[in-house]
Amino acid sequence: MFFGRLRGCPRERTNAYREVEPVEPQNCHLIEGLENGSEDIDILPRGLAFISSGLKYPGMPNFAPDEPGQIFLMDLNEQNPRVQALNISDGFDKASFNPHGISTFIDKDQIVYLYVVNHPHMESTVEIFKFEEQQRSLVHLKTIKHELLKSVNDIVVLGAEQFYATRDHYFTNFFLVLLEMVMDLRWTYILFYSPREVKVVAKGFISANGITISPDKKYIYVADVLDKNIHVMKKHDNWDLTQLKVIQLGTLVDNLTVDPDTGDILAGCHPNAIKLLMYNTEDPPGSEVLRIQNALSEKPRISTEYANDGSVLQGSSVASVYQEKLLIGTVFHKALYCVL
Repeated sequence: MFFGRLRGCPRERTNAYREVEPVEPQNCHLIEGLENGSEDIDILPRGLAFISSGLKYPGMPNFAPDEPGQIFLMDLNEQNPRVQALNISDGFDKASFNPHGISTFIDKDQIVYLYVVNHPHMESTVEIFKFEEQQRSLVHLKTIKHELLKSVNDIVVLGAEQFYATRDHYFTNFFLVLLEMVMDLRWTYILFYSPREVKVVAKGFISANGITISPDKKYIYVADVLDKNIHVMKKHDNWDLTQLKVIQLGTLVDNLTVDPDTGDILAGCHPNAIKLLMYNTEDPPGSEVLRIQNALSEKPRISTEYANDGSVLQGSSVASVYQEKLLIGTVFHKALYCVL
């Protein structure tokens, strides 16, 4: 997610005048215990959902600025799923934990690892945790830092300590960030990281945001939030990416996930970014979830899975599905659980 300082941007780019037409499945309810955001969600193949919460980001609302971020777990196999905060092992700086994008990796021994984009003191690191299912806890294994890992937004893990990461803005200085957006500089990129090699593999985005991988592992899907589109990229053996096509959506696209049963892309979107920036409880930012079918075809089919004017859910950033159960997360607000 990134809009933190876009007040100088053209109003067309931020969809300043757009209002949301509601599309709301009947069987939905807010998830108790998620009050301060649920910015990213990753669901394991067996239905355990990891949820990052408590993101503090410049220019974004935050209802609990003094509380550290958390990772929550939700078992979607339960009849009435509830969230549980995961305990994090000692030795990790929990007080400055500021989780953003997340991605899971399961090794050959079926051990689950959670990779988390973290912004301690507004820097960018990638934290690697091992998930202890019996204890419902995370054991911190490693912090990854690199000069190219700046302003990191999201991550998709490819293997042990191998991942793609998105950079959502080039500058960190407030005025230069505004200039970057207004001047349409397109200096953000996708990075490949491994212990042996770190390199930029795709560039030219206004603000590279959510990233995910196709079920067959051949394609990478990347959201450019300010360009309101999704880039479909072919993954090569040397980890470079080649753009195949761009899918225009007309809404500000945040995080992306893939429906494991259909291969469809689910996009958490912001219908009107100005309402995020100029937060007003009387006219809150809405939420929107799009489903993109047949993304590789000449004419992908785009449908609205969920849309709300902010009266229920504000600032949607991600949607993820497991066996007809839909989770919708937000940058700073609540989260929604729907049975489709």
